[in-house]
This record gives sequence, structure tokens and C-alpha cells, in this order.
Amino acid sequence: MAETKSLSRLALWSIIIAIIVMWIKFLAWYLSGSVALWSDALESIVNVVAAIVAFIAISIAQRPADADHQFGHHKAEYFSAVIEGILIVVAALLIFNEAISALRHGYALDMPGSGMAVNAVATLINGIWAYVLITAGKKARSPALSADGRHILADVVTSVGVLFGLGVALLTGWAILDPIMAIIVGLNVLWEGWKLVSSSVDGLMDKAADSEDTALIEATIIKHASGALQVHDIKTRIAGPVHFIEFHLVVDGAMSVAASHDICDRIENALGKAIAGASATIHIEPDQKRKADGIDVG
Repeated sequence: MAETKSLSRLALWSIIIAIIVMWIKFLAWYLSGSVALWSDALESIVNVVAAIVAFIAISIAQRPADADHQFGHHKAEYFSAVIEGILIVVAALLIFNEAISALRHGYALDMPGSGMAVNAVATLINGIWAYVLITAGKKARSPALSADGRHILADVVTSVGVLFGLGVALLTGWAILDPIMAIIVGLNVLWEGWKLVSSSVDGLMDKAADSEDTALIEATIIKHASGALQVHDIKTRIAGPVHFIEFHLVVDGAMSVAASHDICDRIENALGKAIAGASATIHIEPDQKRKADGIDVG
């Protein structure tokens, strides 16, 4: 319960910080008239909307299982990341439109130094917050929080690139570098959007646990399956913070239900300690159900 409240608080703070950073970035654009800083500010609007969507998704994902959603609401977080990815694409198109317009019609920078300084403050805030969200999201296995953190981190990288490009433009007098940097920002934003959507689709498609977790799951089952004969058909799928694990456990056909149940309890408890959020389903089978490709544990 404490971890659940912590995630909700982080998601709520993410909205507040996103709004603050957005206004700082628009101030930076207002001071400078830079198309690159304008593109950076546009992306910050996406950050605000994405933070709101993430907060809603995390709130839904934390609801307990009910009659209509008997495996819980964990996948709600993946929808958040997909929506965020779509918003990122929209932001990129707006950025491209502004940059191309500047290349065609030209413009003048007002106070680029002041705008860059203000933007640097927003970038620092974003960098710190991205680290907080990514760390918390990884620990809690929260796709929405992790996606929000990765998006903000990408925004930080973008802002650093924009500041560098503007710095070069000021030193060389090549004002054309400003809209060119905006186009590069748009391309980077598109790439980040693609990565967010593709990773979320994996979750919606019941992607299996990664090789490291799979190896840990298999080792944990084998270590705590004493009394059984074989394990086979181990399958996993991830839904937000939960690892769903299913496998067949072969025991002596003469073993009592109570004894085989004790083995299952031992394995389930061990999996719960080894893998945060593990939910195991074990199918007991008699010894004649052994498979050639199974793992002997007896």
C-alpha cells in the first residue's frame, strides 16, 4: 500500500513539475525568438499531457481485481505509454512545420543568451526529475512511470542539443543553425515516440520475461521443487509490475494432494521472494505425464 501511494504521489508531482518546466521553456522562447527553443517548448506541452495520462493510468492500474478484470488492471499503464508516444509524434509534426516555415521566411533572434540561460534551468530540473522517475519506475516495475521518465530524459538530451546548436549559431553568426536544430529535435522526438510505442505494444501483447528473469524463475523453481519429479512448459508474461508464471509440475502418481500442494506452496513463496510481483499458476501432473524436454528435479 505504501508503494502504491508513493507511485501516485510521484505521478502527481510529475504533472506539477511538467507544468513549471513548460512555462520556463516558453519564457526562454519568448526572450529569444528561437525556433529551436520554440520546438523544445512545444515538446514540453506533450510532457504535461503525458504526465496527466500517466497519473490516470497508474491510478487505474492500482485498482484491485474485480469481476470484470479478474487478473487486475495492470495493463492500463501500457495504454499511457502508447498515448504518450502518439502525442510525441504530434509534437514532432508541429516542430517540423515551425522549422520549415522559419527556413522559408526567415526570422531574427532577440535575446538568445537570456533565452538559453532560462532554458538551461528547465533542462536541469528535467534532468533531476527524469532520474527520480526512471529509478522509481524500475524499482516498482511501473511502465507508465518509466515511460514518463525516459521521455523527460529524451527531452533533456534534446534541450542540451538545442543549447549547443544555439551556442554555435551565436559564435559563428550562422542563424540557419537554429531551424536546423529544430528539425533535429523533431527527428529525435519521433525516435523516442517510436521506442515508447513499441515497448508498450510488447506489454499489451503479453511479452515474456527477459532472459535474466527467465533464468532466475527457472532456477528458483528447480531449487524449491524437491519432492517433485519434473518441471516442463514454463511460460511467463508481464503485465506492468506483475510477472505471471505458469508451468507443469510432475509428481509421483501416488503422492497425496496435500503433499503435492505443499510443494506448490513452497515454490510459490520462493518465486514471490525472487521476483517482485510474481503470480504463479502450477498444474500438477502424475509421473506418466513426463516430457522428453522437461527439466528433472527429483
